[in-house]
Amino acid sequence: MLFNSLAFGLFFPLVVVLYFWLPVQKRWPLLLAASYYFYMCWKLEYVLLILASTLIDYVASLRIHASPSAGGRKRWLGLSLAANLGMLVGFKYLNFLSDSLEALLDFWRLPFEGLAFQVLLPVGISFYTFQTISYTIDVYRGKIEPERHFGRFAVYVSFFPQLVAGPIERAGQLLPQFLEEHRFDYARAVSGLRLMLWGFVKKVLIADNLAEYVNVVYENPGHFDGFVILTATFFFAFQVYCDFSGYADIAVGSARVLGYRLSDNFERPYLSRSMAEFWRRWHISLSTWFKDYLYLPMGGSRVARWRFYFNMATVFMVSGLWHGASWNFVVFGLLNGLYLVLGHASLPARERLAALLGLDRLPLVRRAWQTLWTFCLFSFALIFFRSTSTADALTLVARLPLLDWAHPNIGFFGREELAINFLLVAFLLWTHWLERRGPLDQLVGQLRPWTRKGVYLLAAMALLLYGNFGLKAFIYFQF
Repeated sequence: MLFNSLAFGLFFPLVVVLYFWLPVQKRWPLLLAASYYFYMCWKLEYVLLILASTLIDYVASLRIHASPSAGGRKRWLGLSLAANLGMLVGFKYLNFLSDSLEALLDFWRLPFEGLAFQVLLPVGISFYTFQTISYTIDVYRGKIEPERHFGRFAVYVSFFPQLVAGPIERAGQLLPQFLEEHRFDYARAVSGLRLMLWGFVKKVLIADNLAEYVNVVYENPGHFDGFVILTATFFFAFQVYCDFSGYADIAVGSARVLGYRLSDNFERPYLSRSMAEFWRRWHISLSTWFKDYLYLPMGGSRVARWRFYFNMATVFMVSGLWHGASWNFVVFGLLNGLYLVLGHASLPARERLAALLGLDRLPLVRRAWQTLWTFCLFSFALIFFRSTSTADALTLVARLPLLDWAHPNIGFFGREELAINFLLVAFLLWTHWLERRGPLDQLVGQLRPWTRKGVYLLAAMALLLYGNFGLKAFIYFQF
């Protein structure tokens, strides 16, 4: 079930009404049934996987907590990790690993016929797998007590607002909320609906309109010159942001209507002045997950410098592979890891150069340059993220220098459609500027009543006139 569908428009109000009508003790069965139904709308069999993951981690966490010996706790933790990662690898990476091995052995002229499993990738498997893994590890580390109520734990794993594409919630933050008594609060509900509206504007109005241009270019990589590729890549940077952050806004907003607090997943990342800052503001729940459960256990930065750089590169390579079972995602991750390594290693030299050029006396110029450069670096990496294969990405990169400055051709679309796309990007950047004073949904809530209603009316008119209602799935559903 897509957020941007009529089905969700009927499903969500019904869940809200039933939730606040039922007594507190009967609300978790409603949320569990609603979450499983929400997930089964994609494919009935998917629910068996999420149920298996839930059962395994429920039992493993209890056994970890009850085990008197360190060895016993480690064995149960190992069982949980093996089962969860085994399902993730089996459904998401097995064909990729088989194809890669076949290509490698074929290069050395060794006979090998790869395996070909015709298995659909379960929607959201990377998200809920990481969520359950973090729960079991936190129980093992003694950070949280295991949840003994199986129903509430099952709701934590499958909570429908954030089930498919996050944010990846920690048990210590979300599980206790299922014990709270949430009364209907009009102001909170309006705040949640306002955030959901902003998410729909990002997705339906901005992301899906930009996608029309991006898809044509990236699905025909050898047919366009540098300006078209640059424009498509520029549009895709804003498309993927609006698509993913739009989902997060709808998820957080819908949970807020019900009384639940989910984590913010984005903090105006395109205003970052370095790649390190960017990854603290983009997909925050995933970045912090890798930091807590991979980077720090590897030693983090408290190791020799070469090992510190290796740790950063490894984490980002794994992060790239998390996004998809393809080498172009691995390259995407490695590029971002390389950016951070080079950024850290070159920081003293860059500071000396800035002082030599007198940029310290021009803070606005320096900030603008750093922001633009960071955006360009990430956008370049996105070429590999968006392309269907590494070969397509390299084709696009090779054609980037084909810029005809005398007769720049940036579009095969009509001028009106292209102008609207640029205006949509400009509108998004304007909202980022406004959000210096706080989240946009809160700023709108502080307006005078008639002004606020005017904003709602303008948003509704923009969606009706220019919204792309083709029921396009969210990009991160494939992960």
